[in-house]
Order: sequence, then C-alpha cells, then structure tokens
Amino acid sequence: MPTLTLANQFLHVLAAGLLMISFGMLAQRRTRRLIVLLAWQGAVLTASTLLVAISAHLPDLYYSAALTLVEKVWLMPWILMRLMRRLGIEGDSDPLVNIPTLMLVGLGLVIFAFGLAQPISSLATTVTRQTLGIAMAVILLAFLMMIARHKAVTQVIGFLAMENGLFFAATSTTYGMPMVIELGIALDLLIGVFIFGIFFFQIREQFDSLDLHQLEALKED
Repeated sequence: MPTLTLANQFLHVLAAGLLMISFGMLAQRRTRRLIVLLAWQGAVLTASTLLVAISAHLPDLYYSAALTLVEKVWLMPWILMRLMRRLGIEGDSDPLVNIPTLMLVGLGLVIFAFGLAQPISSLATTVTRQTLGIAMAVILLAFLMMIARHKAVTQVIGFLAMENGLFFAATSTTYGMPMVIELGIALDLLIGVFIFGIFFFQIREQFDSLDLHQLEALKED
C-alpha cells in the first residue's frame, strides 16, 4: 500500500506537469518553443506510462513507454523542427486573442473538464483515476490552441498535443490500449505528419504563406 500511495503521488505530480506544459503551449508565441514543449509533453507521458507499468505490474506498458519515447520525444519533434527550418518558419505565431484572455478561457475549460470527469472518476478502479480530469483538460486546452492559432504548423502541433491528452486519458482509465492499436495509432500519426509536411510545402509554393487567414481570403476572392 505505501508503494501504491507513492506511485499515486508521483502520477499526480506528472499529471500536474502535463497540465502546466499545456498552459505553457497555450501562452507560447514562438513555434520552435511550441515544438520543444511538445517534446516535454512526450517525456512526461513516457514517465507516467513507466510509472503505471511498474505500479500495476503490466509488462506491455514498458513497450508503450519505449514507443512514446521514440515517437513523441525524438521523432515527431525532429520532423517538425526540420519542417519548420525547410519552410523558413522562424517568426512568432500570435494567437487570435490576447494571452490573458486565452489563459482565462483555458482555466474555465480546466474547471469544466474536472466537473465532467468527476462522475467517471468515481466509478474507475485504476490507480490513476484521479488524473482523468487532467487528461480531459489537456485535450480541451490543445483544442483551444488549435482554434486560437492562425498558422497551419501550430495547428498540427495542437493536434499532436490533443493526441497526447487522449493517450494519457487511456492510461488513466484502462492502463493503456492493446499494443496493436498503439502501433497503428503511432503509424497513423507518423504518416499524417509526413502528409501535412507535403501539404505545407505545396501551399507555401503556391501562395507563399501558411497563414490560414490569408488562405481564407483567397478562397473568398
């Protein structure tokens, strides 16, 4: 029991760190730093998955943690950094509304997520049931970041951050997904990022911009 309690405490710390990183991504203007924060999200997910594997004695989660480490901490950020350099995206990515307003909306979403997760958490039996609200808050904050940004690359980062929240929610409620499903999702994400990269290059070549507002103006014209 003391080991289980200690594992719970560490999981809560990691969950809080994941939530703080999500707020940091919401307030961040630099695309490069957004990618760095995305890698830190992957590192926290790797640590939390390892902790659940150790505390619940589930060997399959060790493979999930290794896959998360390779894909979310190294591979995806590396691809995004390379894509950013090739596209010449070095400037700021200002949100559609000012940062204080965005943070207040994010705080409201966190409160909503905790209220929504409370009935589900009370029925859960896993050691991480109390982190379900944080997982839902991470998903909602990533969705808010996608809505509030007008650069295509930052919206892809928001999509990946949302998937991180879904992965953390799966770990919180069911001790992870079957390995076949996780491998399929990882492959889909990797292919999706490559397709997005090709799509971005085509847009940049045709319109010399990745600003969604400018693309919408072209559509209206």
